[in-house]
Amino acid sequence: MKWGLTILALTVCATAPAATATAQGATHVGVASCGLCHKSEAKGNQLGQWQKSRHAQAYTTLTTAKADSIAKAKGLAKPAAESPECLECHAITAAAPPDSKFNMKEGVQCESCHGAGSGYKALAVMKDYAKSVAGGMQDFGKDPAKIKAQCIKCHNDRSPTAKEFNFDEQWAKVAHPRPKVS
Repeated sequence: MKWGLTILALTVCATAPAATATAQGATHVGVASCGLCHKSEAKGNQLGQWQKSRHAQAYTTLTTAKADSIAKAKGLAKPAAESPECLECHAITAAAPPDSKFNMKEGVQCESCHGAGSGYKALAVMKDYAKSVAGGMQDFGKDPAKIKAQCIKCHNDRSPTAKEFNFDEQWAKVAHPRPKVS
C-alpha cells in the first residue's frame, strides 16, 4: 500500500467531520503557542516533527492550480483554499472561532488532532496528562487504534485524490513522543 504526496497534498473535498470536536468554550491557541513548550529535544521536539511533516503544508497545497481544478471538477463554487469541503481536512477553520489565534494557513497543526488548546495550554496543566485531558486535549494515549481513527477522518476514500492509507507507514513519519515533564 502506497500513500504519496497527493493524498495529503490534495485531499480536497473530503466529507469527513472536522478533525476533532472542540471542548465547550475552548479556543484555538495556534501552533506558535504550542511550540513555545514543545520545541526542545528534551521535551520531545513535537514542533520540529510537525514542521518537517506534510501536515505543515496541508493548506498550501490548496492554493495550487491543480487543487483548484479538482475543486472545480467536483462542482465547488469557490477555489480549493476557500472551500469548506477542502478546508475541513487541510485546516480546521470551521472549529476555530474568528477570535482565536489559529491560522488556517499553517495547515494541519497541533490542535487539528489534539483539540482547541485554551483549556490545557498552561504549563501546570500540561505537566499532568489527566489534567490536560480534562482541559480538552484529545486523549489517544498510546493506542494505535485511537490514533488511526483520528487519521482516517481525513485520510479516506472520500477524497477525490485518495490513495490507500497505510497507517503504520504514515504514523512512523509523523509520530511524536509525549513531552517529557520535569
